Amino acid sequence: MKLFNITFILAFISVLGLNAQQMPAAKQSEAVSIVGATAHIGNGEVIENSLIIFEDGKITSVSKASSAASQAKGEIINAEGKHVYPGFIAPNATLGLVEIDAVRATDDEDEIGEMLPHIRSLVAYNAESQVTETMRPNGVLLGQIAPRGGFISGTSSIVQFDAWTWDDAAVKMDDGLHINWPSSVRRGRWWMGEDAGIKPSKEYQQEIIKLRGFFAEAKAYLAGDLKENNLPYLAMKTVFSGDKKVYVHVNGEKEILDVIQFKKDEDLKDLVIVGAYDGLKVADELKANNIPVLTGRPHSLPNQDDDDYDLPYKLAAELSKKGILVGIEGSGSMERMNSRNLPFYAGTAVAHGLDKEEALKLITSNTAKILGIDDFAGTLEEGKDATLFISEGDALDMRTNILTDAFIQGRKISLETRQTKLWKRYMAKYKRQEEGE
Repeated sequence: MKLFNITFILAFISVLGLNAQQMPAAKQSEAVSIVGATAHIGNGEVIENSLIIFEDGKITSVSKASSAASQAKGEIINAEGKHVYPGFIAPNATLGLVEIDAVRATDDEDEIGEMLPHIRSLVAYNAESQVTETMRPNGVLLGQIAPRGGFISGTSSIVQFDAWTWDDAAVKMDDGLHINWPSSVRRGRWWMGEDAGIKPSKEYQQEIIKLRGFFAEAKAYLAGDLKENNLPYLAMKTVFSGDKKVYVHVNGEKEILDVIQFKKDEDLKDLVIVGAYDGLKVADELKANNIPVLTGRPHSLPNQDDDDYDLPYKLAAELSKKGILVGIEGSGSMERMNSRNLPFYAGTAVAHGLDKEEALKLITSNTAKILGIDDFAGTLEEGKDATLFISEGDALDMRTNILTDAFIQGRKISLETRQTKLWKRYMAKYKRQEEGE
């Protein structure tokens, strides 16, 4: 039996090795000029017939090609008739933390325990994940890697998707703490003879008291002599100082209002709501308290029978119209696979009333602002990282978002994945069949 297990493990490792991610691109060695594309800046601005130049991984010029054609230098990419976009950003993702759901050894998204602010998702991030690799052909080039589980899940970090190791991948380490807010309602446990309907949760207030107690204990510890090393409490120092954001995963109307009060009581300087299914019901309160929102995946069904049938589809658009800073996240069932659909989530917002360039902000500049990386990512502007891509068509439309080139920090990355290899293989097969071979 042991011999069988060892043989299986070696075979599994061998298969992974043969299908490892593409080798990370080398550092940019010469200037690159993209000429003639329609540039979608990411802040609502569009430049027709643009000229974008980047050197040493940074954008050095964004202008109209007609007025600055002589400035083009280095490698010149003729992108006439195409579109150029800033790299899309996937917030609240578990990419790189789980490779194969059915193989426990590749699943590292959750830790044992309830209060885990000291747990860092970054050190578990697999930079050679084949799943993460499949994000790049759709233009998803950056992501916030967040832990799951527990009351306080731990700390997320932001990475770029072309690296050797987690250390190479990180563009912002330990950006925020993730809290899973309890629900004020629960479904009846029919297997215990209870009515199967929804009813108030008796544990709700107790769980909030527990969370407040942990915050109070951490503050008391940090105000002491710190002789005893307590990692969970020490990890809260940057939360209280405002150097680390707080991402609260919450959906219900009452719960969101309670989170807003919690923010005031604990004097949390930078709090973000993740999910916000009932956000429209409390939009005025969110706006008044300057709380940004990462809405849940729009390609989903309504939660309640009396909800609008298209509520998940239009939520991001409607919250944006209320003046709230909104981004889109894609957690949920099969979330790692579905993360590649991020641009089409934004496209859904267009179909439900949002201007196309405003919808683009949901996955570029808005998300960059929410994550605190807008000083180097999210838009095509001078001085920012040259993390961008060229598409043959509208990047928010799955029918036309066909990438020809992509760059991360100025490095031209491969768009080859296991999926593209299989596509080429079977296209060749069917072509032979058509030709009668």
